[in-house]
Amino acid sequence: MFDETYYQGLGLGGAYRKIMCAERLSEADGEALFACPDVTALGALAHHVRTRMHGNNAYYVRNRHINYSNICVNRCRFCAFRREADGDGAFMLSAEEILARVCDDQGVPFAEIHVVGGCHPELRLAWFEELFAEIRKARPHAELKAFTVTEIHNLACIEHCSTREVLLRLRQCGVDMLTGGGAEIFASEIRKCICPEKISGDEYLRISGEAHSLGIASNCTMMFGHVENFADRVRHLCALREQQDKSGGFVCFIPLPYQPLHNPLAAELPGLAGGVGAGLDRLRTIAVSRLMLDNIAHLKAYWIMLGIKCAQAALSFGADDLDGTIMEEHIGNMAGAGAGQALSRAELEDMIRRSGFTPVGRTARFATLRAD
Repeated sequence: MFDETYYQGLGLGGAYRKIMCAERLSEADGEALFACPDVTALGALAHHVRTRMHGNNAYYVRNRHINYSNICVNRCRFCAFRREADGDGAFMLSAEEILARVCDDQGVPFAEIHVVGGCHPELRLAWFEELFAEIRKARPHAELKAFTVTEIHNLACIEHCSTREVLLRLRQCGVDMLTGGGAEIFASEIRKCICPEKISGDEYLRISGEAHSLGIASNCTMMFGHVENFADRVRHLCALREQQDKSGGFVCFIPLPYQPLHNPLAAELPGLAGGVGAGLDRLRTIAVSRLMLDNIAHLKAYWIMLGIKCAQAALSFGADDLDGTIMEEHIGNMAGAGAGQALSRAELEDMIRRSGFTPVGRTARFATLRAD
Protein backbone atom coordinates (compact mmCIF):
# COMPACT_ATOMS: atom_id res chain seq x y z
CA MET A 1 0.00 0.00 0.00
CA PHE A 2 1.08 3.60 -0.54
CA ASP A 3 2.84 5.10 2.48
CA GLU A 4 1.76 8.01 4.66
CA THR A 5 4.03 10.44 2.81
CA TYR A 6 2.21 9.72 -0.43
CA TYR A 7 -1.21 10.31 1.14
CA GLN A 8 0.12 13.47 2.80
CA GLY A 9 1.02 14.74 -0.67
CA LEU A 10 -2.54 14.06 -1.80
CA GLY A 11 -3.94 16.08 1.09
CA LEU A 12 -5.14 12.92 2.82
CA GLY A 13 -2.63 12.62 5.63
CA GLY A 14 -5.23 13.09 8.36
CA ALA A 15 -7.65 10.65 6.76
CA TYR A 16 -4.87 8.11 6.31
CA ARG A 17 -3.94 8.24 9.98
CA LYS A 18 -7.58 7.86 11.06
CA ILE A 19 -8.05 4.88 8.76
CA MET A 20 -4.92 3.16 10.03
CA CYS A 21 -6.17 3.64 13.61
CA ALA A 22 -9.74 2.59 12.75
CA GLU A 23 -11.08 6.04 13.71
CA ARG A 24 -14.21 7.58 12.22
CA LEU A 25 -13.81 9.88 9.23
CA SER A 26 -15.51 13.28 9.16
CA GLU A 27 -17.68 14.74 6.44
CA ALA A 28 -14.70 16.91 5.40
CA ASP A 29 -12.55 13.76 5.16
CA GLY A 30 -15.15 12.20 2.87
CA GLU A 31 -15.15 15.19 0.54
CA ALA A 32 -11.34 15.15 0.45
CA LEU A 33 -11.40 11.45 -0.44
CA PHE A 34 -13.81 12.04 -3.32
CA ALA A 35 -11.60 14.89 -4.57
CA CYS A 36 -8.47 12.70 -4.60
CA PRO A 37 -7.16 12.36 -8.18
CA ASP A 38 -5.56 8.95 -7.56
CA VAL A 39 -8.33 6.35 -7.48
CA THR A 40 -5.82 3.54 -6.91
CA ALA A 41 -4.71 5.22 -3.67
CA LEU A 42 -8.33 5.31 -2.53
CA GLY A 43 -8.71 1.68 -3.52
CA ALA A 44 -5.68 0.70 -1.47
CA LEU A 45 -7.13 2.34 1.65
CA ALA A 46 -10.55 0.76 1.11
CA HIS A 47 -8.97 -2.64 0.46
CA HIS A 48 -7.05 -2.34 3.72
CA VAL A 49 -10.32 -1.72 5.58
CA ARG A 50 -12.29 -4.51 3.87
CA THR A 51 -9.43 -6.92 4.60
CA ARG A 52 -9.38 -5.83 8.23
CA MET A 53 -13.11 -6.54 8.40
CA HIS A 54 -13.47 -9.66 6.24
CA GLY A 55 -10.05 -11.06 5.47
CA ASN A 56 -9.92 -12.56 1.98
CA ASN A 57 -13.58 -13.58 1.98
CA ALA A 58 -15.94 -12.43 -0.76
CA TYR A 59 -19.59 -13.34 -0.29
CA TYR A 60 -22.39 -14.42 -2.60
CA VAL A 61 -25.88 -15.85 -2.18
CA ARG A 62 -27.98 -18.31 -4.15
CA ASN A 63 -31.07 -16.15 -4.46
CA ARG A 64 -34.20 -15.60 -6.50
CA HIS A 65 -35.39 -12.11 -7.38
CA ILE A 66 -39.12 -11.57 -7.85
CA ASN A 67 -40.19 -8.25 -9.39
CA TYR A 68 -43.92 -8.75 -8.85
CA SER A 69 -45.15 -5.65 -10.73
CA ASN A 70 -43.88 -2.49 -12.40
CA ILE A 71 -47.16 -0.59 -11.91
CA CYS A 72 -46.30 2.32 -9.63
CA VAL A 73 -47.92 5.48 -8.27
CA ASN A 74 -44.60 7.34 -8.22
CA ARG A 75 -43.11 8.92 -11.32
CA CYS A 76 -39.41 8.91 -10.51
CA ARG A 77 -37.58 10.56 -13.39
CA PHE A 78 -34.63 8.15 -13.26
CA CYS A 79 -36.82 5.03 -13.49
CA ALA A 80 -37.24 2.92 -16.63
CA PHE A 81 -39.10 0.17 -14.78
CA ARG A 82 -42.27 2.01 -13.76
CA ARG A 83 -45.48 1.88 -15.84
CA GLU A 84 -49.05 3.11 -15.60
CA ALA A 85 -51.53 0.28 -15.08
CA ASP A 86 -52.75 0.54 -18.68
CA GLY A 87 -49.37 1.39 -20.21
CA ASP A 88 -47.29 -0.60 -22.67
CA GLY A 89 -45.11 -3.08 -20.84
CA ALA A 90 -47.06 -2.98 -17.57
CA PHE A 91 -47.14 -6.31 -15.77
CA MET A 92 -48.43 -7.86 -12.58
CA LEU A 93 -47.50 -11.41 -11.58
CA SER A 94 -50.13 -13.61 -10.02
CA ALA A 95 -49.46 -15.39 -6.73
CA GLU A 96 -49.31 -18.66 -8.67
CA GLU A 97 -46.66 -17.28 -11.05
CA ILE A 98 -44.57 -16.01 -8.12
CA LEU A 99 -44.76 -19.33 -6.29
CA ALA A 100 -43.75 -21.18 -9.45
CA ARG A 101 -40.63 -19.02 -9.68
CA VAL A 102 -39.82 -19.53 -6.00
CA CYS A 103 -40.12 -23.30 -6.36
CA ASP A 104 -38.09 -23.49 -9.59
CA ASP A 105 -34.72 -23.93 -7.86
CA GLN A 106 -33.51 -26.86 -10.00
CA GLY A 107 -32.97 -28.98 -6.92
CA VAL A 108 -30.58 -26.54 -5.20
CA PRO A 109 -32.58 -24.52 -2.64
CA PHE A 110 -32.42 -20.75 -2.67
CA ALA A 111 -30.97 -19.20 0.48
CA GLU A 112 -32.80 -15.93 -0.17
CA ILE A 113 -36.06 -14.90 -1.82
CA HIS A 114 -35.96 -11.21 -2.79
CA VAL A 115 -39.35 -9.60 -3.54
CA VAL A 116 -39.62 -6.01 -4.76
CA GLY A 117 -41.75 -4.05 -7.22
CA GLY A 118 -43.38 -0.71 -7.83
CA CYS A 119 -45.65 1.08 -5.39
CA HIS A 120 -48.80 -0.51 -6.74
CA PRO A 121 -51.91 1.65 -6.22
CA GLU A 122 -54.30 -1.20 -5.34
CA LEU A 123 -52.52 -4.30 -4.03
CA ARG A 124 -53.61 -4.85 -0.44
CA LEU A 125 -51.40 -5.97 2.39
CA ALA A 126 -53.53 -9.10 2.88
CA TRP A 127 -52.59 -10.27 -0.63
CA PHE A 128 -48.91 -10.10 0.28
CA GLU A 129 -49.50 -11.74 3.67
CA GLU A 130 -51.11 -14.73 1.97
CA LEU A 131 -48.36 -14.85 -0.66
CA PHE A 132 -45.54 -14.69 1.88
CA ALA A 133 -47.16 -17.36 4.04
CA GLU A 134 -47.24 -19.63 0.97
CA ILE A 135 -43.60 -18.83 0.16
CA ARG A 136 -42.60 -19.69 3.72
CA LYS A 137 -44.49 -22.98 3.43
CA ALA A 138 -42.89 -23.83 0.09
CA ARG A 139 -39.37 -22.78 1.04
CA PRO A 140 -39.14 -22.78 4.86
CA HIS A 141 -35.35 -22.59 4.97
CA ALA A 142 -34.95 -19.58 2.66
CA GLU A 143 -34.77 -16.10 4.16
CA LEU A 144 -37.50 -13.80 2.83
CA LYS A 145 -36.34 -10.30 1.94
CA ALA A 146 -39.18 -8.09 0.74
CA PHE A 147 -40.00 -4.47 -0.10
CA THR A 148 -38.23 -1.17 -0.01
CA VAL A 149 -39.24 1.26 2.73
CA THR A 150 -41.03 3.19 -0.04
CA GLU A 151 -43.28 0.19 -0.59
CA ILE A 152 -43.85 -0.05 3.16
CA HIS A 153 -45.01 3.57 3.17
CA ASN A 154 -47.27 2.94 0.15
CA LEU A 155 -48.90 -0.05 1.87
CA ALA A 156 -49.50 2.05 4.99
CA CYS A 157 -51.26 4.67 2.84
CA ILE A 158 -53.44 2.05 1.15
CA GLU A 159 -54.37 0.42 4.47
CA HIS A 160 -54.80 3.74 6.33
CA CYS A 161 -52.52 2.51 9.07
CA SER A 162 -49.05 3.24 10.39
CA THR A 163 -45.85 1.96 8.83
CA ARG A 164 -45.21 0.19 12.14
CA GLU A 165 -48.44 -1.80 11.73
CA VAL A 166 -47.41 -2.81 8.20
CA LEU A 167 -44.02 -3.95 9.46
CA LEU A 168 -45.54 -5.92 12.33
CA ARG A 169 -47.89 -7.74 9.98
CA LEU A 170 -45.08 -8.51 7.55
CA ARG A 171 -42.91 -9.83 10.35
CA GLN A 172 -45.76 -12.09 11.45
CA CYS A 173 -46.11 -13.64 8.01
CA GLY A 174 -42.42 -14.39 7.73
CA VAL A 175 -40.55 -11.39 6.28
CA ASP A 176 -37.00 -11.45 7.63
CA MET A 177 -35.57 -8.35 6.04
CA LEU A 178 -36.22 -5.25 3.89
CA THR A 179 -34.35 -4.81 0.62
CA GLY A 180 -32.92 -1.31 1.16
CA GLY A 181 -33.82 0.34 -2.16
CA GLY A 182 -35.43 3.75 -2.51
CA ALA A 183 -32.82 5.84 -0.72
CA GLU A 184 -31.55 7.44 -3.95
CA ILE A 185 -29.87 10.64 -2.64
CA PHE A 186 -31.21 12.15 0.58
CA ALA A 187 -30.62 15.82 -0.35
CA SER A 188 -34.07 17.37 -0.58
CA GLU A 189 -33.35 19.52 -3.65
CA ILE A 190 -32.03 16.49 -5.52
CA ARG A 191 -35.09 14.44 -4.57
CA LYS A 192 -37.36 17.21 -5.85
CA CYS A 193 -35.59 16.89 -9.17
CA ILE A 194 -35.36 13.11 -9.57
CA CYS A 195 -38.18 11.64 -7.45
CA PRO A 196 -40.56 14.40 -6.27
CA GLU A 197 -43.37 12.01 -5.27
CA LYS A 198 -41.21 9.63 -3.26
CA ILE A 199 -40.90 9.79 0.53
CA SER A 200 -38.19 12.08 1.90
CA GLY A 201 -34.75 10.98 2.98
CA ASP A 202 -35.73 11.57 6.60
CA GLU A 203 -38.75 9.29 6.16
CA TYR A 204 -36.56 6.61 4.58
CA LEU A 205 -34.33 6.69 7.64
CA ARG A 206 -37.27 6.79 10.05
CA ILE A 207 -38.95 3.72 8.57
CA SER A 208 -35.64 1.88 8.39
CA GLY A 209 -35.05 2.58 12.08
CA GLU A 210 -38.60 1.49 12.88
CA ALA A 211 -38.01 -1.82 11.13
CA HIS A 212 -34.76 -2.30 13.01
CA SER A 213 -36.51 -1.66 16.33
CA LEU A 214 -38.89 -4.53 15.48
CA GLY A 215 -36.07 -6.93 14.69
CA ILE A 216 -36.41 -6.58 10.91
CA ALA A 217 -33.00 -5.99 9.38
CA SER A 218 -32.48 -4.09 6.12
CA ASN A 219 -29.93 -3.15 3.55
CA CYS A 220 -29.40 0.46 2.51
CA THR A 221 -28.54 2.11 -0.78
CA MET A 222 -27.35 5.23 -2.57
CA MET A 223 -28.02 5.96 -6.24
CA PHE A 224 -25.21 8.06 -7.68
CA GLY A 225 -23.99 9.41 -11.01
CA HIS A 226 -26.95 11.61 -11.96
CA VAL A 227 -27.42 15.25 -10.84
CA GLU A 228 -25.87 15.00 -7.35
CA ASN A 229 -22.33 16.07 -6.46
CA PHE A 230 -19.66 14.56 -4.23
CA ALA A 231 -20.82 16.57 -1.20
CA ASP A 232 -24.35 15.16 -1.62
CA ARG A 233 -22.91 11.64 -1.64
CA VAL A 234 -20.86 12.26 1.51
CA ARG A 235 -23.84 13.71 3.39
CA HIS A 236 -25.92 10.71 2.31
CA LEU A 237 -23.30 8.30 3.64
CA CYS A 238 -23.03 10.23 6.91
CA ALA A 239 -26.83 10.10 7.34
CA LEU A 240 -26.81 6.31 6.90
CA ARG A 241 -23.94 6.02 9.36
CA GLU A 242 -25.80 8.14 11.91
CA GLN A 243 -28.94 5.99 11.54
CA GLN A 244 -26.86 2.86 11.97
CA ASP A 245 -25.47 4.30 15.21
CA LYS A 246 -29.06 4.69 16.41
CA SER A 247 -30.74 1.48 15.25
CA GLY A 248 -27.99 -0.90 14.16
CA GLY A 249 -30.06 -2.85 11.63
CA PHE A 250 -28.35 -2.11 8.32
CA VAL A 251 -26.70 -5.33 7.14
CA CYS A 252 -25.17 -4.21 3.85
CA PHE A 253 -24.70 -0.97 1.89
CA ILE A 254 -25.34 -1.09 -1.87
CA PRO A 255 -24.06 1.76 -4.07
CA LEU A 256 -26.23 1.81 -7.21
CA PRO A 257 -24.94 3.62 -10.29
CA TYR A 258 -27.63 5.49 -12.20
CA GLN A 259 -28.57 3.64 -15.40
CA PRO A 260 -28.79 6.24 -18.18
CA LEU A 261 -31.24 4.65 -20.62
CA HIS A 262 -35.00 4.69 -21.24
CA ASN A 263 -35.98 7.19 -18.55
CA PRO A 264 -37.07 10.86 -18.51
CA LEU A 265 -33.94 12.08 -16.71
CA ALA A 266 -31.69 10.58 -19.37
CA ALA A 267 -33.79 12.14 -22.13
CA GLU A 268 -33.37 15.61 -20.62
CA LEU A 269 -29.67 15.24 -19.78
CA PRO A 270 -28.07 13.25 -22.62
CA GLY A 271 -24.72 11.70 -21.80
CA LEU A 272 -25.48 11.58 -18.09
CA ALA A 273 -23.52 8.85 -16.28
CA GLY A 274 -22.23 7.50 -19.56
CA GLY A 275 -18.90 9.29 -19.89
CA VAL A 276 -15.45 7.76 -20.14
CA GLY A 277 -14.89 8.22 -16.40
CA ALA A 278 -18.01 6.35 -15.30
CA GLY A 279 -16.15 3.16 -14.37
CA LEU A 280 -13.60 5.04 -12.28
CA ASP A 281 -16.37 7.00 -10.57
CA ARG A 282 -18.05 3.73 -9.60
CA LEU A 283 -14.84 2.38 -8.09
CA ARG A 284 -14.15 5.70 -6.37
CA THR A 285 -17.65 5.73 -4.84
CA ILE A 286 -17.33 2.14 -3.63
CA ALA A 287 -13.97 2.90 -2.03
CA VAL A 288 -15.10 6.08 -0.27
CA SER A 289 -18.29 4.35 0.90
CA ARG A 290 -16.25 1.57 2.53
CA LEU A 291 -14.07 4.14 4.28
CA MET A 292 -16.97 6.27 5.54
CA LEU A 293 -19.37 3.50 6.63
CA ASP A 294 -17.35 2.14 9.52
CA ASN A 295 -20.44 0.71 11.26
CA ILE A 296 -22.06 -1.13 8.33
CA ALA A 297 -20.33 -4.48 7.99
CA HIS A 298 -20.84 -5.31 4.33
CA LEU A 299 -20.61 -3.48 1.01
CA LYS A 300 -22.14 -5.00 -2.09
CA ALA A 301 -20.75 -4.79 -5.61
CA TYR A 302 -24.12 -5.44 -7.26
CA TRP A 303 -23.05 -7.03 -10.52
CA ILE A 304 -26.41 -6.39 -12.20
CA MET A 305 -25.90 -2.60 -12.00
CA LEU A 306 -22.09 -2.41 -12.09
CA GLY A 307 -21.43 -4.98 -14.77
CA ILE A 308 -19.44 -8.13 -14.12
CA LYS A 309 -15.95 -6.70 -14.79
CA CYS A 310 -16.49 -3.63 -12.61
CA ALA A 311 -17.99 -5.77 -9.84
CA GLN A 312 -14.90 -7.98 -9.86
CA ALA A 313 -12.61 -4.93 -9.66
CA ALA A 314 -14.77 -3.54 -6.84
CA LEU A 315 -13.73 -6.46 -4.62
CA SER A 316 -10.29 -4.79 -4.51
CA PHE A 317 -11.83 -1.35 -3.86
CA GLY A 318 -13.64 -2.11 -0.62
CA ALA A 319 -16.56 -4.36 -1.61
CA ASP A 320 -16.88 -7.78 0.00
CA ASP A 321 -20.08 -9.10 -1.64
CA LEU A 322 -21.29 -9.70 -5.21
CA ASP A 323 -24.99 -10.38 -4.42
CA GLY A 324 -26.04 -13.63 -6.05
CA THR A 325 -27.54 -15.78 -8.74
CA ILE A 326 -30.57 -13.40 -9.11
CA MET A 327 -32.26 -15.62 -11.76
CA GLU A 328 -34.47 -12.83 -13.12
CA GLU A 329 -34.19 -9.04 -12.74
CA HIS A 330 -36.12 -6.30 -14.52
CA ILE A 331 -35.45 -2.99 -12.72
CA GLY A 332 -31.84 -2.54 -13.79
CA ASN A 333 -32.15 -4.31 -17.10
CA MET A 334 -35.06 -2.15 -18.25
CA ALA A 335 -32.83 0.90 -17.60
CA GLY A 336 -30.03 -0.43 -19.76
CA ALA A 337 -27.88 -2.43 -17.33
CA GLY A 338 -26.29 -4.95 -19.65
CA ALA A 339 -24.86 -7.52 -17.26
CA GLY A 340 -27.66 -10.04 -17.81
CA GLN A 341 -30.20 -11.55 -15.43
CA ALA A 342 -28.59 -14.64 -13.92
CA LEU A 343 -25.32 -16.20 -12.90
CA SER A 344 -24.79 -19.72 -11.64
CA ARG A 345 -23.16 -20.42 -8.32
CA ALA A 346 -20.16 -21.84 -10.20
CA GLU A 347 -19.84 -18.64 -12.24
CA LEU A 348 -19.99 -16.47 -9.12
CA GLU A 349 -17.36 -18.57 -7.36
CA ASP A 350 -15.15 -18.44 -10.45
CA MET A 351 -15.52 -14.64 -10.63
CA ILE A 352 -14.45 -14.36 -7.01
CA ARG A 353 -11.48 -16.73 -7.28
CA ARG A 354 -10.21 -15.05 -10.45
CA SER A 355 -10.31 -11.75 -8.54
CA GLY A 356 -8.02 -13.21 -5.89
CA PHE A 357 -10.58 -13.85 -3.15
CA THR A 358 -12.16 -16.79 -1.38
CA PRO A 359 -15.85 -17.37 -2.22
CA VAL A 360 -18.17 -17.77 0.76
CA GLY A 361 -21.86 -18.62 0.41
CA ARG A 362 -24.21 -16.71 2.68
CA THR A 363 -27.83 -16.07 3.65
CA ALA A 364 -29.64 -12.74 3.23
CA ARG A 365 -28.39 -11.65 6.66
CA PHE A 366 -24.85 -12.88 5.95
CA ALA A 367 -24.87 -16.08 7.96
CA THR A 368 -22.16 -18.26 6.37
CA LEU A 369 -23.33 -21.37 4.54
CA ARG A 370 -21.23 -24.49 4.31
CA ALA A 371 -20.15 -25.54 0.85
CA ASP A 372 -21.99 -28.67 -0.30
